[in-house]
Parts: sequence; structure tokens; C-alpha cells
Amino acid sequence: MTTTAPPVNGRVIALAHYAGRALVERVMARHGATFHQSVALRAVVIAGESIGRDELVGEVTGSLKIDESVVRGVIEELTATKLLEEDPVEASRLRLTDAGRELCESTAAETAEISARLYAGIPAEELALAGRVLALVTERANAELAGA
Repeated sequence: MTTTAPPVNGRVIALAHYAGRALVERVMARHGATFHQSVALRAVVIAGESIGRDELVGEVTGSLKIDESVVRGVIEELTATKLLEEDPVEASRLRLTDAGRELCESTAAETAEISARLYAGIPAEELALAGRVLALVTERANAELAGA
């Protein structure tokens, strides 16, 4: 850790985000996938490996703050590359394929190793405080976006 910490502001938060995102993008690129695809796949995993198409669009749009049409394109890429497929029980839902599950598992393991290095040595209390602050900033930013 640096000895002089800058005050927390949007720039500091953005620099941390983009540095971490670049690492995730590097991992995903090694597997022939994109950051946006990783976010979509992760949303399916969190949902229990099956999610409604519209729900997935909403989750990814809300997470990345990008246009719905971009997210629909990402979902089409994932189905075209056989990482996602229609759920045979309910066609309006999408589920991970075996290849999608394998990609999620391997990239999650790789990014977990990176995260362990990034957060190593930071006291749990400081991580908890940072988490609370960032959750509050996110909540307020989302409220601003909703009011716009």
C-alpha cells in the first residue's frame, strides 16, 4: 500500500475499477471472450444457471449501465458461441452450456487468484469500510440515474 492515500473521489474509484477491469479483460481475452460476456455469464451463474432472457438483459444493463441493445447483442454472441442456450424446459429462459459453465469456472478461478493478490495484506476492517462506502456511492449514483 502507498503511504499517502489520496482522498476518495470519482477519479480514484474509476482508476481502481478500470485497473481491475483490465485484468479481468485480459483473463477473458485469453479464453476468447469479452468483459461484457463475463458479466452476462456471471449473472446467469448467480441466478442459478438459468435466467429469463429479459431478466438477464435487465441485470447486465443495470450492472454495466449500457444500452439494452448492446446487452442483447452480447447474449446473441454467447448463444452463437454455444456458451448459453435456451432452456429446453422453458424457451424464454437461458442457461449455461457445459462450455459456458467451464468458461465461468476457469475464469472465476483465475480472477480469484488475481483478487487474492490485489487484496493481500489489507486489513478486513478496511475492506469492510471500503465496501460500505462504495455500496453507498453506488446506491446514490443509481438514484441519480433513476431521477435523470
